[in-house]
Amino acid sequence: MQNLNDKSQLPTSEFLRQVVRSKKADSITIDEIKISLNERGFGILMTIFALPLSIPIPYIPGLTTLLAIPLLIFSVQLLLGIKYPWLPKWILKKTIKRSFIALFIIKSSPIMKKIETVLRHRLEAVTEDTGARIIGLFAFLFSLAIALPLPLTNLLPSFGILLMSFGMLGKDGLIAIIGMLTGIVGLILTALVLLLGTKIVFGIIS
Repeated sequence: MQNLNDKSQLPTSEFLRQVVRSKKADSITIDEIKISLNERGFGILMTIFALPLSIPIPYIPGLTTLLAIPLLIFSVQLLLGIKYPWLPKWILKKTIKRSFIALFIIKSSPIMKKIETVLRHRLEAVTEDTGARIIGLFAFLFSLAIALPLPLTNLLPSFGILLMSFGMLGKDGLIAIIGMLTGIVGLILTALVLLLGTKIVFGIIS
């Protein structure tokens, strides 16, 4: 088995499993998770917050807006060219149950593994330097759409961020571009809902 020193070679799903296995306490602080992520920080953290929103299930009112806040924070940092994710100290001190993180990984692994099967090193410039800033810009716009309290409009922008995050993690520019295009469709859908209303838009689509 590869260890945590082989981070760059591990698929994201297995990497997250190893992070949890390496922590023995019942609870893990956000700071411990952030330190463990190392150079994968932005990609992993954006994956963690985008993945629940990429699943078409009913949400508690306000949850999508709450999950969009860290996505906004990370996308702005990415846009500004900051290399490692920054969070306020009061957030870093917060703890998460180890069992909850383990359950999240188990539930999300099938989706992550499907994406991982198509990842290749290609068009790497899209995921590095200026390309990464462009991803940050798109992620910011998509996060704004997610934050709006509109029904059924968060799915495509969230999936767009998810694909862009995996593109960064796997240095796969093509997947990142597909994520951008997916999110743009989501932005168009959000704009139509704002202009025409949910019933009209989804009535036309169906």
